Amino acid sequence: MSDEESSLYDRMGGEEGISAMVDDFYARVLANPNLEPFFRNVPLDRLHRMQREFFGAATDGPVVYSGKPLSHVHRNLGITRRHFQQFTEHLIETLQEKGIDENEILNLISRINVYADEIIGESNVDG
Repeated sequence: MSDEESSLYDRMGGEEGISAMVDDFYARVLANPNLEPFFRNVPLDRLHRMQREFFGAATDGPVVYSGKPLSHVHRNLGITRRHFQQFTEHLIETLQEKGIDENEILNLISRINVYADEIIGESNVDG
């Protein structure tokens, strides 16, 4: 199967690659004093599981995200565009460190950016 025929999920190493990426990524996020407070009362095992699902689904893997809608999970947390930018910067650094191709990184970031408004609370979702 060529790269064009395989999913981004497969090109990122499948379940094992996504899992390792999530672990390394959240080590960076939790070391950031601007982002760490958002995760203080979050069970990290659940966070990692949900993020493996989220990234697995976002990369066209055989994974279904079973978590609550992002707008619900992030509601009233005070996440700003700057927080989201720092989060994304840590993701880019993690992917670069993993040797992921620059085009693949841009592909994944564009998929994640679709959810920016829901995460920072600027969506038009009622609730």
